Amino acid sequence: MKNGSLTSTILGLMLTLILLSSGLATFAIINLTYSLGDARAINASGSLRMQSYRLMFYANSGSEESEGKIKEFENTLYSEALKRSVVWYSPQELEDQYRLVVEKWQVMKSYIEDENSRLYAASLKDFVDTIDLLVLETELHAAFKLKILATSQIFGLGLMLFIAFLAVRFTKKKVVTPLNQLMESANTISKGDFDVRMPKTEYIELSSLSDALDSTAKELSTLYRNLESQVEEKTHALTRANNELTLLYDNLVMLHSGTLDIKTLKKALNQLSKHEPHTFLRLVISQDKESKQVIEADNGWPLASGNQIHYPLKFEDYELGYLEVISSTPNHPLFDNFAIMLARSIVIFNAGEQKQQLALMEERGVIARELHDSLGQILSFLKIQVNLLSKGLDTACRSPQVEGQIAEINEGVNTAYVQLRELLSTFRLTINDPNLNHAIEVMLDQLRSQSKISISLDYKLPLQLLGAHQHIHVLQLTREATLNAIKHAQAQHIKIKCFKSSGTHVTISISDDGVGIEQLKERDQHFGIGIMHERASRLSGIVEFGSNPDGGTTVTLTFPPQQKPVQ
Repeated sequence: MKNGSLTSTILGLMLTLILLSSGLATFAIINLTYSLGDARAINASGSLRMQSYRLMFYANSGSEESEGKIKEFENTLYSEALKRSVVWYSPQELEDQYRLVVEKWQVMKSYIEDENSRLYAASLKDFVDTIDLLVLETELHAAFKLKILATSQIFGLGLMLFIAFLAVRFTKKKVVTPLNQLMESANTISKGDFDVRMPKTEYIELSSLSDALDSTAKELSTLYRNLESQVEEKTHALTRANNELTLLYDNLVMLHSGTLDIKTLKKALNQLSKHEPHTFLRLVISQDKESKQVIEADNGWPLASGNQIHYPLKFEDYELGYLEVISSTPNHPLFDNFAIMLARSIVIFNAGEQKQQLALMEERGVIARELHDSLGQILSFLKIQVNLLSKGLDTACRSPQVEGQIAEINEGVNTAYVQLRELLSTFRLTINDPNLNHAIEVMLDQLRSQSKISISLDYKLPLQLLGAHQHIHVLQLTREATLNAIKHAQAQHIKIKCFKSSGTHVTISISDDGVGIEQLKERDQHFGIGIMHERASRLSGIVEFGSNPDGGTTVTLTFPPQQKPVQ
């Protein structure tokens, strides 16, 4: 509770000390003023004794100078120094004694005037004793005033010391101690600790200072906590951003350091899932409406899906699918950047695959031109020579055995020439799209234009499953099997299926409703079948020929995806 002003209290104490010291000084001055004539009064009263003895001489002699001595005595008796004995502040004893001296002087004066020296001498001793008593009373009065002065000074000094002691004690308790506590609080605040207790005081000034410092400490504490919270938030945000950049960078390096397959994409999803706990992730890759590849993180995908959020895999003009996320607190910037990074990696990988495919096709085109310019011309020359030989033989040289041999040579040359043309057609097959589904469709469109047989394609392979070299071998083997079905199976319908038969293998089947497998030649006798086995071995897989329950033949190619080509 605030009782008053500290400055008013201190001012009151100071005024008390000033008034007390001023009072003491004033009293001392007054006392000294009234004591200034004390010495003269003592001297004057003392001189009366001497004059009394002198007057006895004049009383005996009858001298004419007695009147002058009487006047001199009375001047001393009635002087201002002795008249102070009858003032208001003189003690009654001094006044009575003075009046007694005056009365006895009147008697002594009459003795002198009557020149009665005998009575004067007889009364002189009593008169002198009365004067001595006056001197004594005067001295006692002067001593009394000095005692009063000393006592007042001692009392005043003691009172001043007592008041000063109370002032010091008061200042220490009411001012110094709260100020020291305020200083300690200020030092504590300067060290960053704002949990301080301010001293309680009843004075307005210290209370205002304490309240102001307490309010400042609370405001600084609030501001400091806000700053700490902001710094912590910024640090957390920077740390999270750094972790996200590290995650994106590591995944980008991983995606571009090797083959971009399902295993690599799943590893990237797992790293993202580890960075974002309590989040379900899956990647849906789709470049067309017919085939989709779904890759889930190791923590799976909930059966009862909540609110899914799709982040498109879009890079420039390419849309490759989307990243699907279920999260209560989705990190949109991270998922957006991750989806863009995946799309960019897939596009770059597709471009690399396409470039590799084009390089392989260009190499095969060079081989095809070389075969056409060398082996093709030789076979053409042999055909011409066989025909000329057959026409140029004499009748004498002709026999059934020779005719048969010439026919076999001619058939062999024709067969070799046809197979060379098919091989050249295979070598000249081009892939302008990294999507194997589209490439097979383009190839089948070419075959459909050459035959009336119905050819259908059921393609269910995920994108990015096969490498560039696998695209070429699959495309060529599929073309070879389809051509065999068109030429030799006498089929009406050909069905081609591409799917994953297991987690580690891919199956390509070409099925027809033709004459069946018994009509096909063995591998050693049929050059096309041999080529298919050779291509299957280069894919680290196998090709099998089997009969359908309803008739016809099924050629089945099984191989693991993303294997390096066999040299």
